[in-house]
Amino acid sequence: MAAKSKAQQKAAGAALSAKRGKTKKSALKGASKKMVEAMSESELREMASTKRKGKPDHVTKAT
Repeated sequence: MAAKSKAQQKAAGAALSAKRGKTKKSALKGASKKMVEAMSESELREMASTKRKGKPDHVTKAT
């Protein structure tokens, strides 16, 4: 699953770093804290590797 915004891509990168043990899970905030528990390392890797060019900074939730 590709990231839909720059913020989502950055959060996935932070969660991936924590999943690999490079950063502390306690240092995570917001979406990245939820991502580290809910997603596998391969899912996080795929989302974090999404290119940022052309992506919006944030995407609002669709209801």
